[in-house]
Amino acid sequence: MPKKIAICPTCHTKITVEGSPGDKIVVTCPTCGRKGTVTFSTDFEELDFYPVNEPFAYVKILKDLKTLDKYYKLLEPPLSKKEAETLRFIYDTLLHTLTVSLDEVEKSEVGNFLKREIEKIIRDYEINVDEQSKKKILYYIERDTVGYGKIDALMRDPHIEDISCDGSDVPIFLYHRKYGSLRTNIRFRDEEELSSFVIRLAQKCGKHISIAEPMLDATMPDGSRIQMTLSTEITTKGSTFTIRKFRADPFTPPDLISLGTMSAEMVAYMWLVVEHGISAIFAGGTASGKTTTLNALALFIPREAKIVSIEETRELNLPHPNWIPGVTRIGFGEVVADKVVGEIDMYDLMKAALRQRPEYILVGEIRGKEAYVLFQAMATGHTTYSTMHADSPQSLIHRLEGKPINIPRVMLQALEVVSIQVTARVKGKRVRRCKQIVEIIDIDPKTKEILTNEVFRWDPVEDVFVYSGKSYILEKIRAGTGMSKEEMTEEIKRRVKILKWMQQKGVRSYKEVAKIVAEYLENPSAVMERIEKEVKDAS
Repeated sequence: MPKKIAICPTCHTKITVEGSPGDKIVVTCPTCGRKGTVTFSTDFEELDFYPVNEPFAYVKILKDLKTLDKYYKLLEPPLSKKEAETLRFIYDTLLHTLTVSLDEVEKSEVGNFLKREIEKIIRDYEINVDEQSKKKILYYIERDTVGYGKIDALMRDPHIEDISCDGSDVPIFLYHRKYGSLRTNIRFRDEEELSSFVIRLAQKCGKHISIAEPMLDATMPDGSRIQMTLSTEITTKGSTFTIRKFRADPFTPPDLISLGTMSAEMVAYMWLVVEHGISAIFAGGTASGKTTTLNALALFIPREAKIVSIEETRELNLPHPNWIPGVTRIGFGEVVADKVVGEIDMYDLMKAALRQRPEYILVGEIRGKEAYVLFQAMATGHTTYSTMHADSPQSLIHRLEGKPINIPRVMLQALEVVSIQVTARVKGKRVRRCKQIVEIIDIDPKTKEILTNEVFRWDPVEDVFVYSGKSYILEKIRAGTGMSKEEMTEEIKRRVKILKWMQQKGVRSYKEVAKIVAEYLENPSAVMERIEKEVKDAS
């Protein structure tokens, strides 16, 4: 029998109710005794229900039973006419009477600060408002001042990857990790409201957007990436914004296995690749998870190694103490020698990185002349990892050799591993898969063609990963460490065992994973003994 979760409007208690489509069931709140009616729709099925800002903001995922479309419905406290008028008055009064900028207040104290100011306004103006209404008013004022207004709940929802507003009076769309692309019940009424919101978003990012400069790329305070346009100057439906949310708790190697992006054997292979300083590029289409995979596998970098990362907008998140995260800077003023004064681009950061003597260089995405410096770094012994848009090793090589990158074929030998990622549909769900891992071996002296070896490939029919049985990189690592073939096979098995143990135990925090990786590098036998003991005790 279908279930629904109702929220008591008085005390916010969650009540689980069972019923069939069309049922109207009277329920009594077990906490405060308030009665209400829960209706089971004949048009929609409730797939999910969860809080994003308790006890005020909740999310329902609904499926239209006729069209089978899925929807993201945000539930926030409804306001009576009197409450809405009181909210507007208090909000306007706050704007005129606050003597301290909210930016100057400690983040953890903002709620208490606003509560005190609201209480003061209520006393000074003798406003008659009950305690429940006060809580709702505080929620909306905090949401619209220090939060992100109408999209604040979306920014808090950890299941959302992207948020897209395509214009005024158009529903906001989002990409949900579990349910894919969803239409929401949130929209901006008119162009005036939307443009005002976009200008405020730009200000939150410490940037400026105007009719003179109606397009902006920026990083939000939480690290999310945002692209904005203002008015109808360049987007005919009006102002727009697209947010790619920053994940404060990034995906880790056990997550890649749980999500089916890679098999445990593939991750163990990449563990050896990263640990032994083999350079690689992670290629794929838009939103195929290239940077996510790069960030996850970068946890295998030895803990004390010096790392320099270079990005246009900050996406990488590492626990390593000896890490310099670099980001580009937009210039200001006039153009001199084809460059805006004060601009720091990827090329500048790459040149600076080489002077910092890094052991590992991570580049968010290569697409221009910075790639030449990257390959020079590879050729001179620096381990480098980067992402790039390409759907096969061949198209990757063509892009690297073509304009504007222009890498000579002889330099491509410095790149040793290529991972290709794709987005695909598996059993009706949109998933990310590592399509293949390919090793670049050499250049044929006669044909000048690049010789490659496919180590792993994804079989989309069975949704499984297949090992080719041959790896030149593992042979290179084996020769460099003095391991026998049997010892290398055992080493891979041990790492697969550790990865599966972490996955099964729910060890997925990037700090926890990095700690276990560091412990294994320091004392592999102690880590294996601990894991084997836990496995034995559990059985």
